[in-house]
Amino acid sequence: MKGSVQNVIHAIGNTPIIKLDKEFTGVDSEIYVKLEYMNPGGSIKDRIGCYILDKAVEAGDLKPGGTVIEGTSGNTGVGLAMWAAINKYKCIFVLADKQSKEKIDNLRAFGAKVVVCPTNVEPEDPRSYYSVSKKLSETIPNSYYVNQYENLWNRETHFELTGPEIYKQTNGEFDVFMAGVGTGGTISGIGAYLKTVMPEVKVVGVDCEGSIVAHYAKTGEMIPAHSYVLEGLGEDFIPGNYDFNVIDDWEVIGDKESFIL
Repeated sequence: MKGSVQNVIHAIGNTPIIKLDKEFTGVDSEIYVKLEYMNPGGSIKDRIGCYILDKAVEAGDLKPGGTVIEGTSGNTGVGLAMWAAINKYKCIFVLADKQSKEKIDNLRAFGAKVVVCPTNVEPEDPRSYYSVSKKLSETIPNSYYVNQYENLWNRETHFELTGPEIYKQTNGEFDVFMAGVGTGGTISGIGAYLKTVMPEVKVVGVDCEGSIVAHYAKTGEMIPAHSYVLEGLGEDFIPGNYDFNVIDDWEVIGDKESFIL
């Protein structure tokens, strides 16, 4: 059929960029936002879910009939689950208990199994969703642990696909690129690409109160993390996907202002 795509995976990407009205932003600068929620799974994480699993199959790390395992705040899981459903793989996702019921129900709707772990434990604690997902991959035969925090195919996705897409859509006619920072793949990959074609662009990361990321980036000091309500932003450790060399500045936001806005 004219205008159709082969399946839902082929609908990922080429999301629109829109200009915000200054009347609502309250600032004189022109602000443009890329509507990644228009990806079929509802977020930018659709991109890495499919890219990483394609790469894993090519490398022989993910074999036919295998099980995809990942610790996720929910969005990456959707991208992985869509790919797995299309390609006939099983999925197990491990989430922290602060994630919404809707995210858990959404993953289960794709046929995935979901394991819920406590939020307020250290990453190395055996109860954490990082530790549980890794342990599952070590004990379940023919499984592939995505490990989006350390897997550099995460930021490669955005260097190879999202960054060029943004540049093509805008002709590089902007001064600052901003992105929230969780796994670090989005800002590190896009930021690295943009700096190859726009050497003067400023890249700004958005972190949240309670996270250690912005403080570590500015000082090199590891501080204790504190709990916060925001999902998918900030970390209590420093993932391997971070490339601090491409991030020029940081903004830190709190739960209250985020939910009010």
